[in-house]
Amino acid sequence: MDIKRKELLVTSFALFSLFFGAGNLLIPPLLGYKAGENWFWVTIGFMITAVVIPILGILAHAKLQGTLFDFGKKVSPTFSLIYCILIYVIAVAIPSPRTAAATHEIAVFPAFGTSPLLTSAIYFSLVLVFVLNRSKILNLIGKFLTPFIVIMLLAVIGIALFSSEFNTGTSQFETPIVTGILEGYQTFDAIGAVVVGAVIIVSLNFDNMAVEAYASKRTLIRKSGIIAGLGLFVIYAGLIAIGAYYSSDITVNGALSNDMQRANLLRAISISSLGKFGNTVLSILISLACFTTAIGIVAGTADYFKGLLNDSKLVYVITAILACVLGVGVGQLDFNSIIVVAVPVLLLIYPITIVLILLNVLPQKLATPLVFRVVVIMTLLFSIPDVIGFMSPSEELKSITSYIPFANYSLGWVLPAVISFFGISFIPNSKYFKR
Repeated sequence: MDIKRKELLVTSFALFSLFFGAGNLLIPPLLGYKAGENWFWVTIGFMITAVVIPILGILAHAKLQGTLFDFGKKVSPTFSLIYCILIYVIAVAIPSPRTAAATHEIAVFPAFGTSPLLTSAIYFSLVLVFVLNRSKILNLIGKFLTPFIVIMLLAVIGIALFSSEFNTGTSQFETPIVTGILEGYQTFDAIGAVVVGAVIIVSLNFDNMAVEAYASKRTLIRKSGIIAGLGLFVIYAGLIAIGAYYSSDITVNGALSNDMQRANLLRAISISSLGKFGNTVLSILISLACFTTAIGIVAGTADYFKGLLNDSKLVYVITAILACVLGVGVGQLDFNSIIVVAVPVLLLIYPITIVLILLNVLPQKLATPLVFRVVVIMTLLFSIPDVIGFMSPSEELKSITSYIPFANYSLGWVLPAVISFFGISFIPNSKYFKR
């Protein structure tokens, strides 16, 4: 079946919007601001975890065309079940409420002075309305919301760049590429890829998209993933660049929390380039970007538990309601508190997610069940010191991790994962091993 241009654009826009949330908008400018003259190298690192890995996740979904369960089932069904439940619980407990917190702190409270409870209640009520209209999600987001978001983003970036004097400050980072990689974690995009990719798969099964054959779906998802990835690349690079080029014109109070620094910087850039209207534009942008991401998370979670329990529509509705209620509750926390809670969780689950994405993209003859098991186990083992080191740092732990390459960058899992992959994949097939 030929893929229509309309279907491709709608799916691409929807995929971009499901990815692009609060962190995606707020993190890059401050990253560029602090990177200064090294903003290009920070951008390279940021793209690895915020664009390349997530889009590989979408390509893996195009290949599997199943649920998140299929990502980890080669390790073992039990592992995959636990992993899926953890991912979805994390998604509705951290990134989803974070979108409401960001919308309240940056867009709603400065304008109306309302309480976080009122904002979260209205916000997640609207999210629930969209999620319960499941068959229309892709079209509503892809046709209407996302084009508006993209046009506004490009306008802000374009005007800001043309208004700047292209002067950058001194970099605050010793290893800009590594800093970019770790900051890319905070976007949740790799986890977002496995969650929203499943949303796209389910959405394509509805009659209104008229995409049925496996090959047609694979082509559509792959092309949409690449287009969405290019869009993310352009937007991220632009946001990092304007942060770097305005670093000599705008002063950010370093005593504030990171989230407030990010918000204040982006607001200052918007006002500097667009005048007072820039504040309104920023508020609308953040609200829409957060809203579409929350819809994707809640819908993806409800889809999974619906499929897990005999494809029950009642389970879908109950899960969606519980996810929104949880969002209202956790949304009472400030944005920075949610980020602090998220870090140790990310240090554990993010490396496993990255490994599962990469292994699922590879040909089956390279990514055998044995390879999956060994690589995931090694990744998990070498991620644990990062989590412990963040939650309870000690000199004893530092003396141990000093022997692990890249551990001081919270990337101690990388080399063990690579070595175990090549060891299991190629050594048994070598002529020397056969002897």
